[in-house]
Amino acid sequence: MAGVARDRNRTRAGDMFRSLAVILLPILVIGALLTRTLDDYPVQAVEVAPHLERARAEAPFPVLAPVQLPEGWVPTRATWVAQGERALNDEPSPRNQWTLGYLDPSETYLSVEQGDGPVETYLVEATREGRPEATSQVGEQTWQQYLSADGRTRSLVLTEPAVTTVVSGDVPYEELVAFAGTLSTG
Repeated sequence: MAGVARDRNRTRAGDMFRSLAVILLPILVIGALLTRTLDDYPVQAVEVAPHLERARAEAPFPVLAPVQLPEGWVPTRATWVAQGERALNDEPSPRNQWTLGYLDPSETYLSVEQGDGPVETYLVEATREGRPEATSQVGEQTWQQYLSADGRTRSLVLTEPAVTTVVSGDVPYEELVAFAGTLSTG
C-alpha cells in the first residue's frame, strides 16, 4: 500500500509541473513578442512644392509657407483641399484648406493651417478645442493664443476677412511666434 501512495504523489507532482509548463510557456512567448524592440523607421519627408503651387493657384486667399527655416526642419505633411473636394473620411470639405506640417530639429510637429468659411467651427478643429488665452505679436500682426482642451497643444490664430490662419504645436508660444515669423506668401 505504501508503494501506491508514493506513486500517486509522484504523479501529482509531475502533473503539477506539466500543468505549470503549459501555462507559463505561452505567457513567456507572448511576453517576449510584446517586449521586443521594433526597428526605428526614419521620418519620410514630403515634397511641398507641388502642393504649394496648386494651393497658391487655386486658393481664394494668400497661401502661407515658411521660408528660410533653419537646418533640421523636415516637411512631413502638405495638403491642399478645395471646398467640396473629398477630404477626411471621404466627406466633402466644407472649406478651402491648406495644411503644411514640419518636424522641428527636436522632432516636434508644428503646422500652419489656413481655411476660409465659418471661423468658429474651423477653430474648434484646428486648435483641438482650444480656448483663447493672451495675444502674441508676429511682425506687425497680433495673433490670438489658444491652448487646447488637454493643455498640451498651443496655437496662434490670425483671423482675417478672407482666411483664418492657425499655427500649432506642442511647444511654447515663443517657438510658435518664431515659426509664424517665417511664413510668407511668396
